[in-house]
Amino acid sequence: MLCSRRMFNLFVSKNVRKILKRKDSDAGERGKALEEVRGALFNELRSSEGARRQQQRLCGPTVALTFNFLVSVGIILMNKLILGKVGFNYPIFLTFIHYALSWFLMAILNVISLLPAPPTKSTRFTSLLALGIVMSFSTGLANVSLKYNSVGFYQMAKIAVTPSIVVAEFILFRKRVSFQKVLALSVVSIGVAVATVTDLQFHFFGACVAVAWIIPSAVNKILWSNLQQQENWTALALMWKTTPITLFFLVVLMPWLDPPGVLSFSWNFNNTSAILMSAVLGFLLQWSGALALGATSAVTHVVLGQFKTCVILLGGYFLFGSNPGTISICGAITALVECQSTLT
Repeated sequence: MLCSRRMFNLFVSKNVRKILKRKDSDAGERGKALEEVRGALFNELRSSEGARRQQQRLCGPTVALTFNFLVSVGIILMNKLILGKVGFNYPIFLTFIHYALSWFLMAILNVISLLPAPPTKSTRFTSLLALGIVMSFSTGLANVSLKYNSVGFYQMAKIAVTPSIVVAEFILFRKRVSFQKVLALSVVSIGVAVATVTDLQFHFFGACVAVAWIIPSAVNKILWSNLQQQENWTALALMWKTTPITLFFLVVLMPWLDPPGVLSFSWNFNNTSAILMSAVLGFLLQWSGALALGATSAVTHVVLGQFKTCVILLGGYFLFGSNPGTISICGAITALVECQSTLT
């Protein structure tokens, strides 16, 4: 009896050990499979081609344009608040803070190996240099214009960017636009002009800055779109390469366009928090704008800006009771209808 019990215990212990070994083996295989999936995903995100595929899959035209639209509205209102009520009269330095924070956030992504790699095919440094320079002028002059002019005049100046892009793309890439699209863009521009005609408060120097901003803004959008679509750059990888160039030229612009005394500004908690919030929105605007330009075209992106103008005007009318006038409302509605057909 004792012998049979020992044999039974020995048999059971052997089976238990086999089961435990099998479970350990299954757990090891599952862990190995999980590591392989994790490694494949990591390699997919780190490689330029893989990151580009993921960007196209997750951020199609609709997602990218919506993302950019929401951030654009937020940062225009935030920057106008900072340059106006907060009294931070240093638009170029504000732009510098935006790009410095963007570079810092991308440096963190690079340290933890989440920043996409550049394309395997090298891009000419002159192209990256040109993009970095026009970014500094485009964003910096936009904030200077916003400081001296009303939001309506700031948006009105964007109308001139549309024909500038069409002409520049024809000169640089021999890209033609159909007569139907030219007609649609003309209707959009006229509609926006009519919609914003009641809010055209501007300063002479601000108007000169707005005119000077048009060409860099057009070239900026064209280069962003072309480098992503033709040379397979991802938005974050291209931002990482060009941001240091932009920061350098913003430093060059500061003595010319910013007044002295930035260190004497009241850097209290509320003011600093507002500026940092604007900087976070600045990073999101740069990223969302790059995604939108990579997924669509320079013309589509500038039409989105006109769409945003009309939405802000109509939103103020319906939600806050502002009354820009019947003509402005009709112009905004006309532009919105034509924007929708152009964007789709």
